Amino acid sequence: MRDICGWVFVEVRFRKNDRFGGALASITRDKKRRLLRAAAAWLAARQQSFATDCCRFDIIAVTGNDVQWIQNAFDTEM
Repeated sequence: MRDICGWVFVEVRFRKNDRFGGALASITRDKKRRLLRAAAAWLAARQQSFATDCCRFDIIAVTGNDVQWIQNAFDTEM
């Protein structure tokens, strides 16, 4: 997705309930690394990179009927 700032990569997570921590808790450090690698590959396929393009990582976490949209949830520094 494109935004005024540049590319926005959105991870959507769903959990029926928060019994095991909910949707937001399912975004681990390893998951963030995988998202960063996927975004870097996607950008590279378009001759772009984190260094040349503004990117934002959002998370939409749905737990039951509760929806959270966390904009700029993390950056490219890991």
